Amino acid sequence: MTQDDMPRTVRTLLRALDRASLATFLPGEPAGWPYASLVLVAVDHDLSPILLLSDMAEHTKAIKADDRVSLLFDGTAGLDQPLTGPRATVLGRAERIADERLKARFLAHHPDAALYAGFADFGFYRIALERAHLVGGFGKIRWIGAAELAPPQAEGLAAAEAGIVEHMNADHADAVGLYAAKLIGRAGDGWKMTGIDAEGLDLRRTGEVARLAFDEPLRAAGEARKVLVDLVGKARTLP
Repeated sequence: MTQDDMPRTVRTLLRALDRASLATFLPGEPAGWPYASLVLVAVDHDLSPILLLSDMAEHTKAIKADDRVSLLFDGTAGLDQPLTGPRATVLGRAERIADERLKARFLAHHPDAALYAGFADFGFYRIALERAHLVGGFGKIRWIGAAELAPPQAEGLAAAEAGIVEHMNADHADAVGLYAAKLIGRAGDGWKMTGIDAEGLDLRRTGEVARLAFDEPLRAAGEARKVLVDLVGKARTLP
């Protein structure tokens, strides 16, 4: 991994995981102490993490008192030597949102959350990233600023995403299954597409998630169809 590879490594890591450890500062007793908790996460097109939090949770009370947070994304699961694997801590400020597109993106990645997302004591939060600290293994360590972390954007894709995902799951479930089995090496039936951004697409099967990166970033929403068709052709050539 070179220095130039590190921002994309962080982006891939954040998009490949559906949960993170959230650290906040406790406002009450014991006041001022850092508090870590497990949260479900979806990541927007601009790499902003999206959370769904209960007002009764300690971390939500902390955010209301001090919006500074950090999230640890751990990509070391399953490694014999976890310290050789990648993990990234991102720093940013949390803000409660009412953005329907961001809510829909989170729920597409976490469909079970729809059972409680509408409760009065739950709210969606967006984290505006300021910097990240990547540990990619021994000696592969670097702070990365928000400007360098910023992913490429595909014009119109955020607006078109929900329709693309719905179409692929409803009309091309066999293609989604091929992506998982042949291009990512994940077994089992029932894979669903949960999102697509300029750099790749996200899949889910019950509690398992997977990420398929594109060879080249999309520049516009209109390029998605060709790339998705080409990926099916590539998958069908594999044993």
